[in-house]
Amino acid sequence: MPINVKWSESLVEQAKVFGIVEHRSVPKQIQYGSQTRKVAQKNPDLTFSLLREILIADQEPVIGEYVFSSCVE
Repeated sequence: MPINVKWSESLVEQAKVFGIVEHRSVPKQIQYGSQTRKVAQKNPDLTFSLLREILIADQEPVIGEYVFSSCVE
């Protein structure tokens, strides 16, 4: 459910800068930052790079189990 929120000017400016680099809108960049901080707080032993890879992998579609076919020569 969307709601209106008043953000500080400095937060919006930071989100703009990083959003441009990551090709995200300001709201999506703020959402990404919030999600990243939440995961980082739950996993303080993981590096940011690893956390980022986990978040990216979570967005990928589930493919399912690979089925090997037999080779007939």
